[in-house]
Order: sequence, then structure tokens, then C-alpha cells
Amino acid sequence: MKIRKAVITAAARGARLYPVADTVQKAMLPVVDKDGLTKPVIQIIAEEAFAAGVEEISIVCAPGDEARYVEAFTTLRTNLLEAYRREAWAETEAKHIEELLDRLSFSVQEEQKGYGHAVLCTHKFVDDEPFLLLLGDHLYTSHLAEMRCAQQLIHADAETQKSISAVSRTPGHLIKKYGTLSGRHLPHSNGLYQVEKIIEKPDITRAELELQTAGLKDGYFLCIFGMHILQPAIFEVLGKQLSNQKQSELLLTPALQVLAEEGEYLAKEIAGNRFDLSSGYGLFQAQLALGLAGEGKDEILTNIVELLSESKRRS
Repeated sequence: MKIRKAVITAAARGARLYPVADTVQKAMLPVVDKDGLTKPVIQIIAEEAFAAGVEEISIVCAPGDEARYVEAFTTLRTNLLEAYRREAWAETEAKHIEELLDRLSFSVQEEQKGYGHAVLCTHKFVDDEPFLLLLGDHLYTSHLAEMRCAQQLIHADAETQKSISAVSRTPGHLIKKYGTLSGRHLPHSNGLYQVEKIIEKPDITRAELELQTAGLKDGYFLCIFGMHILQPAIFEVLGKQLSNQKQSELLLTPALQVLAEEGEYLAKEIAGNRFDLSSGYGLFQAQLALGLAGEGKDEILTNIVELLSESKRRS
């Protein structure tokens, strides 16, 4: 079934990006995209989804933020047209923003009750369709010139019709940052795994005991890449867990484990990199990676060489 809808979770306030996220929504932070244009983070994420064939997007947001997003994008569009009159690139970008607004809706998360709860808030929007799930603070670069990361995942889903998470081979010292899973590689497939177990941000000792995956280099694990395609069955699982939970947060990982136990959950290795903007130097790393993957590559490399040379002279 074609993936027509995408969900971007962006309700969290971005405490790890203090103090900037206190005044600017972290999803609206400016980043120079591969095409050389400065855009809000969430626009770059939305364009990742649109490039993969998605037609509609719902942003999971905090109460009141839906108006702020619309106002911000409307103002950005107006400013482009007024400040850069008759500039072809500005007219094109303004049109992209207008198309984004036309295809955008919002799912309000009234209370901060966890990632799983954020996904559950989109049930009405998703209805009874599989959907692409993206994080509002992750950016991606693909190693494949002809296929972006979300496209790789959707292409894999077309062959499976099951819930499927994008994963990346990750060294053991980093797995405390990510959901980590183990699985069995499916024969005659390009990086597809039948997931057996998933644990949210395990320590290395537990991962070595419970999350080893055959075929991976020693010391490496399969970690969540920050995007998923979920079948609508996920809502029934999340609903049951919400009714039975005793903790304050509803996580997505336990629901994915239920799908794994039912044989309805796969993982797909993605040829690319993901960047968590909320981590220490995540925004810097994402900006550097997008620049090196885009039109400004030569200028950025020159600047890096000059900075390193100057730093060496001073040391």
C-alpha cells in the first residue's frame, strides 16, 4: 500500500537545546540545506517526506504551537516575496512553503506523556493507513545519490507490508543514545532483518548479552535511525499499553517489541547518516554534513582546512 501520510513528532520543548529552545521552537531553527538555502529544520524534514512520495503531513505539537508554525511559515513566505522581488529562487522557495502549508495539519499532544503517546495522538489523522514516522529533531544525509533515506525505507516497505524501522550499524560506545535491536537477516534481502528484540537506550553490558546480531562487525549493533513506517495496528498496541501503564510516559519501544513478538516488525539498514540536533554538537554536525553533501561542499572544505591550519599555528 502506498505511504501517503507522514507524522513528524515535535511537541517536546527541547530542554537539551536550552536556552535557544526557550525562545525559538527547535523545529524552526535555521539550517542551510543541501541546495544552499536556509530553511527551518522542520521544512527540511518535511521535504524528506515529500521526496519519498508522501502527500500529507501531520506535526505533533504542544497546545498553541500549531498557530505559531502557520504564522512562522506564512511570514517567511511573505518576506521572501517582498525582500527578493522577481528573484526566481525566492519565488520557487515561497511556492514550496505554500505547498507545505497546504499539505500540513497538526495533532496536538495536550500533555507531555512520552514518544509513544505522541504517536497515539495522530490516530485520527492516520486513520487506517500505514504511515511514515519522523522525528522533529533529526536530519539525514543519504549515501545514495538517487535515493534519500526515507525513500530507502519506503522502498523496503513496499516489499514487506509490515511495520519497519530504519536502523544503522552503530558502535557500542554510542548505543546508550539510541533504541537498539537485534534480529535475523532475511535471506535474499538488501539489509532487511526480522526483529527479535528491541531495548530503549541499553547499556553496553546488556546489549552484549541480549542484542547481538549475526553478521555485524564485532562491537557494533543495530540502532534506530530516527524514522519508521508503522502499520495502523500500532495504535491498538499503544492504546492497550496506555490503559495498563503505571509510568508517567508511554514509550514507543515496548509497543514495537509487541510487534516483534507477533512477527510483524522488521528493520531496514539505511545507507546514510542521522543527526540528532538535540545532542551536544548535533546541530553543528548536521549543518556540516548537509553542506558537504550539497552545493557548498568546496567552500566548506576550504574553510575547514583554513580553520584547522590556523588552530594548528596557534597551538
